[in-house]
Amino acid sequence: MASPHTDTRSPSITTGTDFLLHLLIGGTALVVGGSSLAWLFGNTANLLVGHDPWAAYRPTDALLCPEELWPSLPGTALITACHVLPTVVLLAAGVGGVKWWLRHRRSGSGLAGPRDLAALLPRRSAARAIDLRPGLKGCKPRRVPADDRGVLLGSLKPGGEEVRSSWEDVLLAIMAPRSGKTSGLAIPAILRAPGPVLLTSNKAAKDAFTTTLTARSEVGEVWTLDPQQIAHTPRTMWWDILADARDLAGARRLAGHFVTASVNESSANDFWSTAAANTLTALFLAASTSGRPITDVLSWLASPADRTPVDLLHDAGLESVAAQLHGTVAGAVETRDGIFETARQYAACLLDPGIAAWVTPPKSMRKVREFRPQEFATGRDTLFLLSKDGGGSASAIIAAAADAVMRAAVIQAERRGGRLDPPLLAILDEAANVCKIQDLPDLYSHLGSRGVIPVTILQSYRQGVRVWGEAGMDALWSAATIKLIGSGVDDADFADKLSRLVGDHDVRTLSVSSSSSGKSSSVSMRQQRVLAADAIRALPKGSALLLATGVRPALLDLRPWYRQPDAARHSAASARATAEITERALRKSPRHGDFGTVA
Repeated sequence: MASPHTDTRSPSITTGTDFLLHLLIGGTALVVGGSSLAWLFGNTANLLVGHDPWAAYRPTDALLCPEELWPSLPGTALITACHVLPTVVLLAAGVGGVKWWLRHRRSGSGLAGPRDLAALLPRRSAARAIDLRPGLKGCKPRRVPADDRGVLLGSLKPGGEEVRSSWEDVLLAIMAPRSGKTSGLAIPAILRAPGPVLLTSNKAAKDAFTTTLTARSEVGEVWTLDPQQIAHTPRTMWWDILADARDLAGARRLAGHFVTASVNESSANDFWSTAAANTLTALFLAASTSGRPITDVLSWLASPADRTPVDLLHDAGLESVAAQLHGTVAGAVETRDGIFETARQYAACLLDPGIAAWVTPPKSMRKVREFRPQEFATGRDTLFLLSKDGGGSASAIIAAAADAVMRAAVIQAERRGGRLDPPLLAILDEAANVCKIQDLPDLYSHLGSRGVIPVTILQSYRQGVRVWGEAGMDALWSAATIKLIGSGVDDADFADKLSRLVGDHDVRTLSVSSSSSGKSSSVSMRQQRVLAADAIRALPKGSALLLATGVRPALLDLRPWYRQPDAARHSAASARATAEITERALRKSPRHGDFGTVA
């Protein structure tokens, strides 16, 4: 007697019987439908030429031998009515049915399909854009230009339909280096932006800066804040870094940018950092309210006993701040010197006159114009914020400028009915290196509702934790309504977290049992991870996992700029801009290279 044996087949085998059944049903429907259409069109043709009306319903004869039903019809009319027209109708119906099925079917892989992502696909995203943007009111959804519908995220796998976020979504992208974060997300978003654009970066040549510089200059004015000469840009602009520090809250935010740029979240709240931040706040406030440049703060830091800032605060009516600063200055010498030395380290980038020149009033306004964030927010200009990362960088200035622009945009939105139109796109590339805005997770909760669309790009989840801490990064992750995860996720804990977020799906398993009485089969269901952690780590370059609020996770193909129809033009522009950077670098004297001089 043979022992029972169970053979568990792969899920692909379980579809064989269903496929044959569907094939049989489809073939029957095709024959019945084709023959019925042949009978209908044959009778219609017979009636049109004036012969006897409807023949009896004999669909088989209508398809195979139509001349017996309509002997008076010419051969050409018979072939057209009974063969050509039914074939055309069936093909059109088949193509339409396949399109409908692809759009509305649920993916068997457990990932989102077109039906799940309908809100991010062209038709619904166009309708949403009309609701969010007053300038599009009265426009029919099908007439809304693609770039006015939202930020291009990629193409849906499979199907190839464009997937776009709306103009109230806030985005977080976590992508390893060379995984397409710049070419597939940042650059396409900048090139297609309908309104003002802000970009932070630590690179210039052959990157987002050179690729988009020419295209954005055709849309509006291009402003480049390049204090460390990443692109060797002549200083034709300056920004008043103390403009928003005329009250205590603004001065505290500015001091926070200098602290955050210098320390990690773990040490940002120790005694020395907190005391230094309070001292910088008081000094920035004293300089701003008295109309002095930020470079005066360096002089006050160098001479703790100087009473000038205390007197200026008294003159401005800021008695409490003056008393606090006086208390620090009059305290124990060791403590005072420690606080001021810490503050000096935080503001050290301003010691470089080439850096300080970008944020202090120039002697002559003939060639250097002032950048005003409130005007920028309501136009179509572009602001490139460039800085090196690491020690001695100007990242505090870059973070302060980006923060000032986004906050000015929110104020302008409130004055214009609640939303900016067109929206402002803020691409915070290398955010954890050159744009450490401490309360960015809190800003995410309301920026989108004001038409200010931040796109924060990180190389890893842990990189964000280093800047904002566990709680802060969790808050940023939760507040982002659109999350894109690219290839190269090597953090095992984060990959497992993503795997659990994507979830499980049902998989059919066919079991075949053999015994002395024969074979029997049964189908059972089991739960399986949609994407295991190793599959997330092995995502191919050029693809991304999309996590959108209220939508099942989906896999997207990124749409890099160099695969678009106008790639040749942008590539040539990037080459010219890169050559100009090289030429400007070579023109500088190695001995007297004043990186802040006016062209």
